[in-house]
Amino acid sequence: MSVVHNGIYVAGHRLTSPPDLDSAHRMLRGQMGMVWIELYRPDSDEVQSVAREFGIHPLAVEDTVVVHQRPKLERYGDVLFTVLRPAHCIAEEMRIEFGEVHIFCGADFVVTVQHAESPDLRQVRDRLERHPELLALGPEAVLYAILDQVVDDYAPIADALQNEIDEIESAMFDGDAEVPMKTHALFREVVLFQRATKPLLQVTQSLRVGFDKYQVAEELRRRLRDVEDHLQRVADEVDGYRALLQNILAVNAAVTGQQQAEAARQLTEVSIAQNDQVKRISAWAAILFAPTLVGTVYGMNFHNMPELSWRLGYPYAFGLMAVVCLILFIVFKRKEWL
Repeated sequence: MSVVHNGIYVAGHRLTSPPDLDSAHRMLRGQMGMVWIELYRPDSDEVQSVAREFGIHPLAVEDTVVVHQRPKLERYGDVLFTVLRPAHCIAEEMRIEFGEVHIFCGADFVVTVQHAESPDLRQVRDRLERHPELLALGPEAVLYAILDQVVDDYAPIADALQNEIDEIESAMFDGDAEVPMKTHALFREVVLFQRATKPLLQVTQSLRVGFDKYQVAEELRRRLRDVEDHLQRVADEVDGYRALLQNILAVNAAVTGQQQAEAARQLTEVSIAQNDQVKRISAWAAILFAPTLVGTVYGMNFHNMPELSWRLGYPYAFGLMAVVCLILFIVFKRKEWL
């Protein structure tokens, strides 16, 4: 089986590490302690075996086999079932990877089912074993310690997101064309991170509501309140990041729209200027075409043209050219083509 750890703890100290689950359950009988079992990526048969050994509800087993659960807290009789979404950030790609850990807490046992590398439960176990007075408080002490580790791992991710947002803001004011793409990519990571942190607040609130009913030790109450404070701060930061990225997208869209409007205005001015030039060229072409037309007609030299033998034909032709050109000039001038 994919058992990472199997230990029996009495009064906060590890008594023994049984070789298998059957031995753990048998050796625990008669002992005022608990067994702590860690499983890493178990298959369905392994989970079913553990469930039969400790009387875990089939619905909880089904949720454990089917991964990609949201953070939640459910109670099946005396067994508390908790789903957490640990995370760590890949700084080079500014990408957040999410894991999943399922925790079963009974009266005298705690079973953790891990589906990813994080969190490092060995660190949690070592820390608890260095504080036997805390581990002696039972399975819920393990649950709170894992919850504390998951929330602590959220803090550097929130810091990395803040640094990335600062860089995007600087790039936006520098006119970086990749700002929209970077902002959308980061916005997706923030949304995914928000889906891991917000439901976890409901988990801590549900745990806090059950303090009196399940007679939770005062030390565990203090630790959970501390975890909840840290989690609330991270959740508030993530909410702020999401709003800030939405503002960046809106500002970038406004700036882009303004730039497009400015480009359109400049293009319109150029078009108007070109149109004015076309008008001027067309007007002068029409004016110069008039004498060309008169000269062409009188240059055909037909025998039956009466003006050819007319003494005043030459000055008349030039006068006609001048008059037509003047008339066209006045017309185009009034139309502001010239």
